[in-house]
Amino acid sequence: MHIYALYAAKPQPFGPRSAPSAIVKSQVSQLTVHDTGTLEDEQGNKKLHGGPEKVLHQYSVEGYKMLADAYPDGDFSYGTIGENFLVEGMHDDNVYVGDIYRMGSITVQVSAPRAPCNKISHRFGIKNLDRFVGQQGITGWYFRVLESGPLLQHDAVKLIERPDNSVCIGALMRCMYDDSLKEEAARYAQMDVLDDEWRQKCLRRAR
Repeated sequence: MHIYALYAAKPQPFGPRSAPSAIVKSQVSQLTVHDTGTLEDEQGNKKLHGGPEKVLHQYSVEGYKMLADAYPDGDFSYGTIGENFLVEGMHDDNVYVGDIYRMGSITVQVSAPRAPCNKISHRFGIKNLDRFVGQQGITGWYFRVLESGPLLQHDAVKLIERPDNSVCIGALMRCMYDDSLKEEAARYAQMDVLDDEWRQKCLRRAR
């Protein structure tokens, strides 16, 4: 697998309230990755985005295909969901929390799904699009950084380790929306690989 494209942005006024956001990104040739962020990409709301558990956001080609099929009038070009990069062959149902990947000269670990927010709906002008993304489990995911360095377009990507007891990103997100999956949410809450935030989310969902 290889990095298909990289994206970055600086915060700018966005949405009906003109709140600062960096969801509108442009393609770049490199991301200079550190353990708390990148030089090229910033976040408008640092309480909800960024930080050591959310250094990089990856989306999937499959997610874009599902969006285009469900909303044929939408313009779902790669890079428009707010991700930092795409890798063909990686998607929400084959990427697991705790997975460790070598990407070019950096090493990263999957930390959590991206919790969809209403900026996704504002970005495309489609009401409740953020809810659709969550229900379908096509939110993409975040990485923490284990080894920093430059990330370049076309860098090779390789899975080097997967936890024995984990859950794929899509299944974890779908259980947040589907009442029939509450038992799964209770089971996920017991997984050591999940951080405290997502354990609590799963416990609340199970109840």
